[in-house]
Amino acid sequence: MLNEVIGAELAITPTRNLNLLYIILDCVFLAVFIGLLVWKKRYATVLFALFGGILYTIVDYGGFYLLSHTRTVYIDGVLADAAGTFWVLLWMSMSYGITNFAFIWVCVGRDKLAKYWLFLIIMWWMICPSISELGGAATITTSRTTGAYHGWMGVVLVVSYLALIVLLLKKDGQKAFANVLVLCLIGFCVQFGWEFSLLVNGIRPMNAASIRTLIVNSCLETNLGMPAIFAIHYFFKRRFNEDLSRAPSRAPQPAVEKSEVAEGN
Repeated sequence: MLNEVIGAELAITPTRNLNLLYIILDCVFLAVFIGLLVWKKRYATVLFALFGGILYTIVDYGGFYLLSHTRTVYIDGVLADAAGTFWVLLWMSMSYGITNFAFIWVCVGRDKLAKYWLFLIIMWWMICPSISELGGAATITTSRTTGAYHGWMGVVLVVSYLALIVLLLKKDGQKAFANVLVLCLIGFCVQFGWEFSLLVNGIRPMNAASIRTLIVNSCLETNLGMPAIFAIHYFFKRRFNEDLSRAPSRAPQPAVEKSEVAEGN
């Protein structure tokens, strides 16, 4: 009995308590952020960020809510119906999908303006909850249980990183290892950034499972997709530039020309 109680207290059940002003402010920020990316011709980043929002919506509403029934939304203390749940999850998924995927894309692509994009995202994650307090008490609560699928997420993470390491080791073992560490760090940091901001600002309640939720989610949930994102970015950049113009062909230099250049030196 005691073990069951302890297990329940330490169960990972991510919960968020927020108000309507938080959602409104966040939607305005997302519009401004996308506008800035378009202004600086970061069209690929915009497309990938929107793809992230759509993907998160499909997973959260379609997978967690409709299929596994692990997602719940309460509005004014009342369990929301399918329509109400959809609109809340659409905002939440687009918000974290856009910011997460933009964060990852500019880091993987080493965007020269990455410091500005990352500053805007992290600053907003940390400050938006404080501003939203002007809108009164939290009236919207979302939660989801993760025990049903965290194990499978772990399997996907191990298999995907293992496949990436095998592929990279064929080319350059030392460089491959460094690339994997960087990818893992990016995946950890982007999830940790908003998980931490939710926790310290009281959007996510502090309880016995808070630290475990923070660390496990940060290590697992975004990280499992990093090898796939690396592959998408690699093949995309071979064909297109950030502004979606055609990338110059990278045909290998003929051996004869290489020899002549060497002799000339």
